[in-house]
Amino acid sequence: MSTYHFIAASEAFLTVEEPLAEVLRERERHYGDQGKTIDFWLLRRPRFLEAPELAALAASVPRPAAAVVSTDEKFITFLKLRLEFVARGSFEAPSASIADALAVAG
Repeated sequence: MSTYHFIAASEAFLTVEEPLAEVLRERERHYGDQGKTIDFWLLRRPRFLEAPELAALAASVPRPAAAVVSTDEKFITFLKLRLEFVARGSFEAPSASIADALAVAG
């Protein structure tokens, strides 16, 4: 089981209104330079937000939702500070309610 950290917001906010793609490309380039394995993912319509333990937080996220998920808590903290209007949380997976941390709906 691993701990995943995330920020979540409306899909339009994360993919259109904010220059998030640029931040993620820069991070990917930095990881390549350092020889690090990618540990972050942009998910459109993430299934983990359907988990009962995240219901209160998920209720504050407009639909359709998107999220950036990472095993690196510091990166998610950075994104939360940069993107003020996002929900932030974490979860363990695989678990009974979240079989696949990176699963997306349809």
